[in-house]
Amino acid sequence: MAQTVQIHQAAPASDDWRSKLKLPPKDTRFKTEDVTATEGKEFEDFFLKRELLMGIYEKGFEKPSPIQEQSIPRALEGRDILARAKNGTGKTAAFSIPMLERVDTARNEIQAMVLVPTRELALQTSQVCKELGKHLGVEVMVTTGGTSLRDDILRLHQTVHIVVATPGRILDLASKGVAKLNTCKVLVLDEADKLLSQEFQPIVEQLIGFLAPERQIMLYSATFPVTVKQFKERFLKKAHIINLMADLTLKGITQYYAFVSEKDKVHCLNTLFSKLQINQSVIFCNSVNRVELLAKKITDLGYSCYYIHAKMMQSHRNRVFHDFRTGNCRNLVCSDLFTRGIDIMAVNVVINFDFPKLSETYLHRVGRSGRFGHLGLAVNLITYEDRFNLYRIEQELGTEIKPIPPTIEKSLYCM
Repeated sequence: MAQTVQIHQAAPASDDWRSKLKLPPKDTRFKTEDVTATEGKEFEDFFLKRELLMGIYEKGFEKPSPIQEQSIPRALEGRDILARAKNGTGKTAAFSIPMLERVDTARNEIQAMVLVPTRELALQTSQVCKELGKHLGVEVMVTTGGTSLRDDILRLHQTVHIVVATPGRILDLASKGVAKLNTCKVLVLDEADKLLSQEFQPIVEQLIGFLAPERQIMLYSATFPVTVKQFKERFLKKAHIINLMADLTLKGITQYYAFVSEKDKVHCLNTLFSKLQINQSVIFCNSVNRVELLAKKITDLGYSCYYIHAKMMQSHRNRVFHDFRTGNCRNLVCSDLFTRGIDIMAVNVVINFDFPKLSETYLHRVGRSGRFGHLGLAVNLITYEDRFNLYRIEQELGTEIKPIPPTIEKSLYCM
């Protein structure tokens, strides 16, 4: 039987859609080259379904960012993709848009799966998929460890087209025969470097064995260690390579260090709070114990503050994440749990209360500010013991972290 190919007419220009859908005015705030240095394409140029375009514009997207421009057409062709782009430049939409376009809602089966390393990122990614695809009738399910297995089993008896999951939980469901992945032809690994670490890679490889033989695999991350290259050679066929990481740090983030003793860190933090114009800040510590202690000290100083780390109950983590995301609290103290893909536009200041040891960790931390090309500020509290790490990270990232001046211009990190 001849196969019918349905061609979707491109929607009118985005300005026409904006007035028809009663959308908010265009975002005219200053944005950096990380999202503005494009080839000039429009979302209509990808010949997407009209319903998907409606979701894109209602989400507030104006034009594709560079990673979206390069990724979406290749993904729509069914190509395997290895994409490297900076934090906050639109990677989630780069894979979500073509994935949603290719889902056939007439088929009651899992057709695509997104794997992420943390529960918080799973919730965020599934929300983006739901918002972009709300006019398509696509059913998106999120499943992570630390939640009710029974609820997930009941949900899988209903219609599910896209699964967003952490690896351990979806492997459990697939092994039990509850999540039927043999019809799943699209696999996305978001934060691929973390998913291909020793902790997750064996699980990811087991999951690939459950997928349809003819599958598309797409990897997205800001950093790609050797393990990613080895995985690509084993599982990706003629992968399309995208590398937008000529400069490792985000252009919109101004980076400073303050040289302090350990006992003066809290005093220094208090000074920063009083002098900076903070919309929201994320403050990083290197251990769980220090996260809780610092959050208490900040609260004692009279500032609104939450904390989040991996040893908290999942329900508590979800509540903290939701409240911070909705702006109920200005400052969040956290461990490196929070460095992966968390996308909160209001965060304009990141403070490394404890300086990280690895350049990769530094890159992911400071990327919590300056999301999607907006401006941000990173302040690093450096002790005598941190001085060699500071120098090494500057060299590895090809960046300069300057001494903090007496006054920081608000134009550097505020719109």
